[in-house]
Amino acid sequence: MSMNPKNILEVRDLVVKFKMDEGTVHAVNGVSYDVPEGKSIGIVGESGCGKTVSSYALNRLLPRNASLSGQILFRERNGQVIDIAKLKPESKEIRSIRGKDIAMIFQEPMTSLSPVHTICNQISEALILFQGMTKKQARNRTVELLKLVGIPQAERRVDEYPFQFSGGMRQRAMIAMALARNPRVLIADEPTTALDVTLQAQVLSLIQDLQNEFNLSMILITHDLGVVAHMVETVNIMYLGRIVESGPTLQVFEEPQHPYTQGLLQSIPKLTGRLGERVTSIPGSVPSAYDLPEGCPFAARCPHRMEICSIEMPKPVQIGEDHTVHCHLFIGREAAEDAANA
Repeated sequence: MSMNPKNILEVRDLVVKFKMDEGTVHAVNGVSYDVPEGKSIGIVGESGCGKTVSSYALNRLLPRNASLSGQILFRERNGQVIDIAKLKPESKEIRSIRGKDIAMIFQEPMTSLSPVHTICNQISEALILFQGMTKKQARNRTVELLKLVGIPQAERRVDEYPFQFSGGMRQRAMIAMALARNPRVLIADEPTTALDVTLQAQVLSLIQDLQNEFNLSMILITHDLGVVAHMVETVNIMYLGRIVESGPTLQVFEEPQHPYTQGLLQSIPKLTGRLGERVTSIPGSVPSAYDLPEGCPFAARCPHRMEICSIEMPKPVQIGEDHTVHCHLFIGREAAEDAANA
């Protein structure tokens, strides 16, 4: 297995399905992206598009009724490349990667933290089990981590329970837990969803500072385009389990090419808009993941749809340096340009 030497993680044609009583849920349908070492990427899309499921697959945290295919190539600390998709979810190999090399900040800390164990117990557990620390060493390290993420009076608060923490402090404790084993890749899944605007800014600034300080590679998962705009260098736009556009964040935001990306950006309220001006919405609704449409998944809602859009899945077309779009509009344009240059 070979990887680009600049990347720490490469996802190729990732497919995740769930077998349910009602049928098969096609959650992720051929996702591919790269995570450069020390850099940050964003995965953006509306609720239900598969962005969280795709991130859970990286650590093999999927439920038993899930099936996974594709490649998740990861470069270990010794330079060896391993395909995480081929590892068993409870194997020794994935347990050595999960948390140690690839850590995760979960969406809702109150459901991820145990209500009956102290913050100290929950953070120090991994330090004792996997890094061989004594209880005293693990406690001291936990206090250091809480101070690092900005929790005041860490020596006292380390023995408190999650319900004694505010929402912002619980999120900071989750970040401390993620950093406990010195990971190389940090997955932040909607890290500010349950926080107010002021705390959102503080937590995002903290994550960014920690990423720069520890040279972390980061995957930021969110539906908030404003968060992505100043947090990541590369953005991937997901729709119904597929990436429809990817590229440098500034370029994608200033010159969106896929009709879905254009619709997302046009749906954001603008401070410069006229009084009484309505926000533009994307017509229709997302198709069911139980019964995927043939062709482009966005075809039924697209204002530029053509006959081929409902028949054939568009192939990726590179329209700029590192800027790729999956749309038949550009496939036709690319063919015309090739014919003109022939």
